[in-house]
Formats: sequence, C-alpha cells, structure tokens
Amino acid sequence: MIDAVRTHRVSAPLHTPFVTALRRATTVETLIVEVVDADGRSGFGEAPQVWQVTGASVAGSEACVRELLGPLLTGRDPDDLNARLAETRRAVAGNEAAKAAVDTALHDLAARRLGVPLARLLGGTALRVPTDVTLSAGDPGALAAAAKDRVAEGFAVLKLKVGTDAHTDLHRVRLVRAAVGADVRIRLDANQGWTPREAVRVIRGIEDAGLDVELVEQPVSRSDIAGLAWVSDRVGVPILADESVYGVRDLVEVIHRRAADMVNVKLAKCGGLGPARTLLELAAAHEMGTVVGSMMESPVGIGAAASLVSAYGTTAVPDLDAAWWLAASPVRGGIRYEGATVVLPDAPGLGVDNVQEPTHFL
Repeated sequence: MIDAVRTHRVSAPLHTPFVTALRRATTVETLIVEVVDADGRSGFGEAPQVWQVTGASVAGSEACVRELLGPLLTGRDPDDLNARLAETRRAVAGNEAAKAAVDTALHDLAARRLGVPLARLLGGTALRVPTDVTLSAGDPGALAAAAKDRVAEGFAVLKLKVGTDAHTDLHRVRLVRAAVGADVRIRLDANQGWTPREAVRVIRGIEDAGLDVELVEQPVSRSDIAGLAWVSDRVGVPILADESVYGVRDLVEVIHRRAADMVNVKLAKCGGLGPARTLLELAAAHEMGTVVGSMMESPVGIGAAASLVSAYGTTAVPDLDAAWWLAASPVRGGIRYEGATVVLPDAPGLGVDNVQEPTHFL
C-alpha cells in the first residue's frame, strides 16, 4: 500500500544565469514529490515552477498534492499503476506540473518495487541518452564565446536562445556558426519572441546565408497556431512546436493545421510519463518529428525524461541539459552528465536516494 506522500520544496542555484525571451533565472525553483510504500521504498517526481510557460508555482503544486492528490493515493495499491495514474489525471483540472510529479513518482515507485531502472519499466534498455546544451540569450560576442566553450566540453548540438531582438538575431547565429565551425549542429529557440513576419524574415535570412540551422523552436506566440502554420509554410527549416502543445488536443490541432514539423514533449506540460508516451506515439503515427525536453529541473525530472527517451526515442537529439546548469544537485543519486550524455544510474527506479531539502509531510 501507499503509506505516505511527501513534498519537498527545492531552491537550487545555477552556475550561470539562464536567459530566454521569456525570463531570466538564477535558481531552479521546484517541488519534488515522494510517494512512499508500506515497506519504506520511495518513488520521486518533480513539478518545476515556470510562471511564464506553464503558470505552475511551487506553492500551487504543493497545495494540489497535499490537499488532493496525496490523500487520494494514500492507502491505495501502488502496483495497480494504470489505475493510480488514471485517478491522478481525473482528480483535478489543469495542474499538469503537480500531476506530472505524482505520475513520475508512481512510475519510479513501481520500478523500485520490481527492482529495475525506470527506463526498463518503460520498455527501454539504454542508460546513456544524448542531449543538446542551451546558449542563453545575450550579447552576440558572449554567445559565440560560450558556444566555443560548450563545444570544447563535448557538446555537438547547441540550442541558441533568440527572440529577444529580431533585428540582431541573424547576427547572433552568424557569429555562433563562425565560432564553432560546420560540424556542430545549431538549433534555435525563439520562445514565442517573434511575430510571424519577423520569424519568416529571420529564418529566410539564415537560409540565404547558408548557416545550416537544424530547426527553429516556437517562433511565435503559443496561441497563434495560424501564425505558426504561416511561418512553417514559408520557410524550409523545420519548425518545432513547444509552448503551443501541452496535451493531445493541442497536438491534434497542430497536426490538423500542419502548423509545425516537430513537437517538443515535456512532462511538466503534459502531465507526466503517461500522457508523454501518448504524445510521442501520436506524433510518430503522423510522421511528425519529436524532441523530449524539460523545464529548468533537477535530476529527478531530467532522469524521468531521459528514461522516456531510452524507451521511446526521438527523431532529434533530446533537450535534457537543465540539471547541467545546477551549481550542485539537491538530491542524492540520480543522473549525471558526461559531456553531452545523460547517464542514468543502473539502479532501481530513478536511482534517487533522497532530497536534501526541508520536507513537508501529509
């Protein structure tokens, strides 16, 4: 039986500020949920706070778990995983980050009870998953210097944050390409920062300059599906939908309107591993490209996302560098980075032993 559900508030500093068109972050603010069985085994999941994207907060996710989802699960059978996941999804509207944390914790606990890594529970075997690395939005010269540093550290796929100034974004890309050479892949993420016309102008400029950009992520406002489709129709570079797709209904609309070539699946957007698998399968059925990404999260959330990639794969290198930005991990155990590789522990579940932060009990 599930004996307890615990919540851990975590605030962990980054070694370098993380800057996008939407926000500037110097810490990861997140909630880690722990589901404990009667034998004392724990499963962990994560609900990151991202005001500008999901609207989720640590306080709101904690209230959802402590007041509703935790009491719902306590005393129930953790081995009846599909039933517990369905109950979690039905219990509350919205609150996808909180539901993702509980969903992941239930999966983690199920894997621990079977004595297998979470990746194996999901159907995968690989314990090493590649990742890109993000270059924060900023001064073009500083971006080029950071790009050279990341390549020297072993990263071969760079995600360049743009969208803060459409008039200088082409210059940023040009300098980064010159700094890293032709063999490094560059992808762009505008984080909704361009208008459709700006997006087409910048992307066509990149194409005309032969800068070899792999993809452009979320060039326009999340709600402007017509604008997203308008951009996709007018450029050759693949367009990746991120903030425009939270759940299945969103992805169905994007597919129906042919608004994007690819989709970025994130656990905190869609509600956990269960919904994420559905999104990946739906995208594959429609021959749509896929990336599994993350918010700014700890090794708990990144470990879950990497386990999903191990089992389901993606058509492009995943975007799982979030925990790389941490100055120190707030958990014991879990994933680690070897250059551009996320290394999953060969241990039951996520391999996380405990959270090194204050804990609140239900």
